[in-house]
Amino acid sequence: MLSDRSRPVVEETLPVVADHIREIARRFYGHMFGEHPELLDGLFNRGNQAEGTQQVALAGSVAAFAAALLRDPEQLPERLLSRIAHKHASLGLRPDQYQVVHDHLFWAIDDVLGDAVTPDVAAAWDEVYWLMAYALVHMERGLYSARGVRPQTVWRDWEVAEKVPETDEVVTFRVRRLDRRAVRTSLPGQYVSVRVRMPDGVHQPRQYSLTRADDGEHRQFSVRRVRGDGMPDGEVSNLLHDTVQVGDTLTMSVPFGDVVLDDSGRPLVFVSAGIGITPMAGMLSHLVAAGSRLPVTLLHADVREDAFALRRQVLDDVRALGGRAYVWYEEPGGDLPVDGRGHGRLDLDAVDLPSGALYYLCGPLPFMKGVREQLLADGVTPQDIQYEVFGPDLWQADLLGEPSPGEPAGA
Repeated sequence: MLSDRSRPVVEETLPVVADHIREIARRFYGHMFGEHPELLDGLFNRGNQAEGTQQVALAGSVAAFAAALLRDPEQLPERLLSRIAHKHASLGLRPDQYQVVHDHLFWAIDDVLGDAVTPDVAAAWDEVYWLMAYALVHMERGLYSARGVRPQTVWRDWEVAEKVPETDEVVTFRVRRLDRRAVRTSLPGQYVSVRVRMPDGVHQPRQYSLTRADDGEHRQFSVRRVRGDGMPDGEVSNLLHDTVQVGDTLTMSVPFGDVVLDDSGRPLVFVSAGIGITPMAGMLSHLVAAGSRLPVTLLHADVREDAFALRRQVLDDVRALGGRAYVWYEEPGGDLPVDGRGHGRLDLDAVDLPSGALYYLCGPLPFMKGVREQLLADGVTPQDIQYEVFGPDLWQADLLGEPSPGEPAGA
């Protein structure tokens, strides 16, 4: 709970902090990496650093947390915190590293805002930061415990058993466990971090959704090649596509992720675009493995049919579940057995959606925003819509409860 002393100070200064969040974030990261370059080796995604998305997401999350405290002083924004905590746990973040972030973030706030940062302002925002940090540390401790790991033991090596081209841009890796340590089963919809050594010797992590239910020995994930952005953006996906082969070893985290299937027994609707099909594939595979009888509807948009990654696995699973599948392609054509095929943008009005359903969205942010806005307009409640963002979450719709402006960050 934010103290009575800090609340009016935060309320007064939040607009100023929000207006300068980009510059604060830029100075913060530059200063921190100047003092701690080791953080770029295995913890921070330097592709996101080059784009600027990670800076905005991290600093913006502090401002969003403060705004949530002002709206509801008695309630922490659990969904915002949960999303961040799962990402941190998948990277093995340690509690002591919050002090490093604090020191450099507050240096940047002071550097950007100058004399506006009075002792009272500094104290109020310090309180906000540590309320958020301690909440995250507590959540992350619980996540590590549930997985039977510590920050230092999140990672383990797996052998590439299969490498399967799905499309011109997507490859699926099926990896096999190399040791006999206990493997906790992933939850449907979760992801793993994959950490690889780049040619310059720096390790880089990326998160990939698990696309098939665990069988105790194997895990499966799919990687879309990121083209055209040069170094460092796309460096990990290109290395995985071009260099990693069957028999090689990959270092992966244990599974994390808070966008997982609800087990309340309600109908399920999966809405995806492009590589956003990957968490949906994992959820559908889990449902088949569990012998589920829940009503399932899949809505997927893509450029064309041969760009639809995992299409045969996904459609086979939908059929095994007795569900329905609808597709929309930018380019006409296709002969896969589906219940409906459209041309152009995905159209919710073209499908008879089940009442009382839970919705799962994944795809580029503009796509998800449009779908979510229409669902809300049709009377679906915000808590019945979950979404997965690939990369830093610049949307935070779970916190806002309604569509909000934000920068596109393609899935």
